[in-house]
Amino acid sequence: MPILGVNIAILQEGKVLLTRRTDFEVWCLPGGEVDPGESLAQAAIREAHEETGLEVELTRLVGVYSRPAWINGGMHVVLFAARVTGGSLKIQESEVLEAGYFAPGEIPGPLVFGHGERIQDAFSGVGGGVARLQDAAWPFEPELTRRDLYARCEQSGLSKQDFYLQYVSQPGPSGNRLEVRPGTPEK
Repeated sequence: MPILGVNIAILQEGKVLLTRRTDFEVWCLPGGEVDPGESLAQAAIREAHEETGLEVELTRLVGVYSRPAWINGGMHVVLFAARVTGGSLKIQESEVLEAGYFAPGEIPGPLVFGHGERIQDAFSGVGGGVARLQDAAWPFEPELTRRDLYARCEQSGLSKQDFYLQYVSQPGPSGNRLEVRPGTPEK
Protein backbone atom coordinates (compact mmCIF):
# COMPACT_ATOMS: atom_id res chain seq x y z
CA MET A 1 0.00 0.00 0.00
CA PRO A 2 1.54 3.35 -0.99
CA ILE A 3 2.47 5.81 1.75
CA LEU A 4 0.55 9.08 1.95
CA GLY A 5 2.40 11.89 3.70
CA VAL A 6 2.57 15.63 4.20
CA ASN A 7 5.29 18.26 4.43
CA ILE A 8 4.90 21.76 5.77
CA ALA A 9 6.89 24.78 4.59
CA ILE A 10 6.58 27.09 7.61
CA LEU A 11 7.48 30.47 6.15
CA GLN A 12 8.43 33.48 8.24
CA GLU A 13 10.13 36.72 7.19
CA GLY A 14 11.43 35.25 3.93
CA LYS A 15 12.80 32.11 5.58
CA VAL A 16 11.64 28.49 5.84
CA LEU A 17 11.80 26.29 8.93
CA LEU A 18 13.83 23.13 8.43
CA THR A 19 14.55 20.27 10.81
CA ARG A 20 17.50 17.90 10.92
CA ARG A 21 16.30 14.30 11.31
CA THR A 22 17.66 11.92 13.93
CA ASP A 23 17.51 8.84 11.68
CA PHE A 24 19.87 9.95 8.89
CA GLU A 25 20.99 13.35 10.21
CA VAL A 26 19.82 15.17 7.07
CA TRP A 27 17.76 18.36 6.78
CA CYS A 28 14.13 18.40 5.68
CA LEU A 29 10.79 20.12 5.87
CA PRO A 30 8.71 19.01 8.87
CA GLY A 31 6.20 16.31 8.01
CA GLY A 32 5.13 12.72 8.22
CA GLU A 33 2.50 10.17 7.34
CA VAL A 34 -1.24 10.80 7.38
CA ASP A 35 -2.92 8.86 10.19
CA PRO A 36 -6.15 6.88 9.63
CA GLY A 37 -9.22 9.09 9.90
CA GLU A 38 -7.20 12.27 9.35
CA SER A 39 -7.38 14.75 6.48
CA LEU A 40 -4.21 15.92 4.75
CA ALA A 41 -4.54 19.36 6.34
CA GLN A 42 -5.10 17.88 9.80
CA ALA A 43 -2.00 15.71 9.37
CA ALA A 44 0.08 18.74 8.33
CA ILE A 45 -1.02 20.78 11.34
CA ARG A 46 -0.41 17.83 13.70
CA GLU A 47 3.01 17.01 12.27
CA ALA A 48 4.11 20.66 12.41
CA HIS A 49 3.16 20.84 16.08
CA GLU A 50 4.64 17.44 17.00
CA GLU A 51 8.01 18.12 15.39
CA THR A 52 8.42 21.83 16.09
CA GLY A 53 6.08 22.80 18.95
CA LEU A 54 4.52 25.44 16.70
CA GLU A 55 0.86 25.97 15.97
CA VAL A 56 0.37 26.80 12.30
CA GLU A 57 -2.26 27.94 9.86
CA LEU A 58 -2.00 26.39 6.42
CA THR A 59 -1.91 29.16 3.84
CA ARG A 60 -1.43 27.41 0.52
CA LEU A 61 -1.40 24.00 -1.08
CA VAL A 62 2.00 24.06 -2.79
CA GLY A 63 2.08 20.74 -4.62
CA VAL A 64 1.96 16.97 -4.72
CA TYR A 65 5.20 14.99 -4.97
CA SER A 66 5.16 11.32 -5.97
CA ARG A 67 7.74 8.55 -5.84
CA PRO A 68 5.79 5.62 -7.32
CA ALA A 69 8.76 3.22 -7.28
CA TRP A 70 9.56 3.85 -3.59
CA ILE A 71 9.09 1.63 -0.50
CA ASN A 72 5.71 -0.09 0.05
CA GLY A 73 4.49 0.54 -3.49
CA GLY A 74 5.30 4.24 -3.57
CA MET A 75 5.08 7.42 -1.57
CA HIS A 76 2.96 10.49 -2.30
CA VAL A 77 3.49 13.68 -0.31
CA VAL A 78 1.38 16.84 -0.25
CA LEU A 79 3.24 20.05 0.60
CA PHE A 80 1.47 22.91 2.33
CA ALA A 81 2.84 26.38 3.07
CA ALA A 82 2.03 27.65 6.54
CA ARG A 83 2.47 30.52 8.94
CA VAL A 84 3.00 30.39 12.69
CA THR A 85 -0.02 31.29 14.82
CA GLY A 86 1.24 30.21 18.25
CA GLY A 87 3.49 28.01 20.31
CA SER A 88 7.25 28.25 20.49
CA LEU A 89 9.97 26.38 18.64
CA LYS A 90 10.60 23.19 20.63
CA ILE A 91 11.86 20.16 18.75
CA GLN A 92 10.60 16.61 19.20
CA GLU A 93 13.90 15.06 20.30
CA SER A 94 12.94 11.52 19.26
CA GLU A 95 12.76 12.64 15.60
CA VAL A 96 14.55 15.99 15.36
CA LEU A 97 18.17 16.89 16.22
CA GLU A 98 17.84 20.61 15.54
CA ALA A 99 15.67 23.14 13.73
CA GLY A 100 16.15 26.57 12.26
CA TYR A 101 14.87 29.14 9.78
CA PHE A 102 16.82 29.53 6.56
CA ALA A 103 16.69 32.02 3.68
CA PRO A 104 16.72 30.66 0.11
CA GLY A 105 20.50 31.11 -0.26
CA GLU A 106 21.26 29.60 3.17
CA ILE A 107 19.61 26.17 2.89
CA PRO A 108 21.81 23.64 4.72
CA GLY A 109 22.68 20.22 3.42
CA PRO A 110 22.45 17.48 2.89
CA LEU A 111 18.69 17.53 2.33
CA VAL A 112 16.24 14.65 2.18
CA PHE A 113 15.85 13.63 -1.46
CA GLY A 114 13.39 15.91 -3.26
CA HIS A 115 13.14 18.51 -0.49
CA GLY A 116 15.30 21.01 -2.41
CA GLU A 117 12.62 21.24 -5.09
CA ARG A 118 9.85 21.40 -2.49
CA ILE A 119 11.57 24.26 -0.68
CA GLN A 120 12.11 26.04 -3.98
CA ASP A 121 8.43 25.59 -4.90
CA ALA A 122 7.32 26.98 -1.53
CA PHE A 123 9.56 30.04 -1.87
CA SER A 124 8.50 30.66 -5.48
CA GLY A 125 4.80 30.82 -4.62
CA VAL A 126 3.64 27.93 -6.81
CA GLY A 127 0.37 26.26 -5.90
CA GLY A 128 -2.61 28.03 -4.47
CA GLY A 129 -5.26 25.34 -4.60
CA VAL A 130 -7.69 24.52 -1.86
CA ALA A 131 -7.79 21.63 0.57
CA ARG A 132 -11.28 20.59 1.56
CA LEU A 133 -12.40 18.03 4.13
CA GLN A 134 -15.30 16.12 2.62
CA ASP A 135 -16.34 13.91 5.49
CA ALA A 136 -18.73 11.17 4.45
CA ALA A 137 -20.20 8.56 6.75
CA TRP A 138 -19.12 5.02 5.78
CA PRO A 139 -21.96 2.68 6.80
CA PHE A 140 -20.09 -0.55 6.12
CA GLU A 141 -17.14 -2.34 7.67
CA PRO A 142 -13.85 -0.53 6.86
CA GLU A 143 -12.31 -3.48 5.00
CA LEU A 144 -15.19 -3.78 2.51
CA THR A 145 -13.79 -3.88 -1.02
CA ARG A 146 -15.24 -2.03 -3.99
CA ARG A 147 -16.26 -5.38 -5.49
CA ASP A 148 -18.11 -6.30 -2.25
CA LEU A 149 -19.81 -2.90 -2.26
CA TYR A 150 -21.10 -3.51 -5.80
CA ALA A 151 -22.36 -6.95 -4.76
CA ARG A 152 -24.26 -5.42 -1.84
CA CYS A 153 -25.76 -2.89 -4.21
CA GLU A 154 -27.00 -5.66 -6.52
CA GLN A 155 -28.41 -7.64 -3.58
CA SER A 156 -30.15 -4.64 -1.98
CA GLY A 157 -33.10 -4.55 -4.37
CA LEU A 158 -32.52 -0.80 -4.80
CA SER A 159 -31.55 0.92 -8.00
CA LYS A 160 -27.84 1.73 -8.20
CA GLN A 161 -28.61 5.41 -7.72
CA ASP A 162 -30.93 4.83 -4.75
CA PHE A 163 -28.35 2.56 -3.10
CA TYR A 164 -25.71 5.23 -3.52
CA LEU A 165 -27.94 8.00 -2.19
CA GLN A 166 -29.11 5.94 0.77
CA TYR A 167 -25.80 4.44 1.86
CA VAL A 168 -22.75 6.02 0.26
CA SER A 169 -23.45 9.75 0.01
CA GLN A 170 -24.38 10.58 3.60
CA PRO A 171 -22.35 13.36 5.24
CA GLY A 172 -20.15 12.49 8.19
CA PRO A 173 -19.88 14.36 11.49
CA SER A 174 -17.32 16.88 10.20
CA GLY A 175 -19.36 17.75 7.12
CA ASN A 176 -17.76 19.56 4.22
CA ARG A 177 -15.39 22.37 5.14
CA LEU A 178 -12.61 24.33 3.56
CA GLU A 179 -9.31 23.66 5.36
CA VAL A 180 -6.96 25.77 3.20
CA ARG A 181 -8.22 28.84 1.41
CA PRO A 182 -6.67 29.86 -1.90
CA GLY A 183 -4.59 33.00 -2.01
CA THR A 184 -3.94 33.48 1.73
CA PRO A 185 -0.60 35.33 1.83
CA GLU A 186 2.30 34.08 3.96
CA LYS A 187 4.04 36.55 6.21
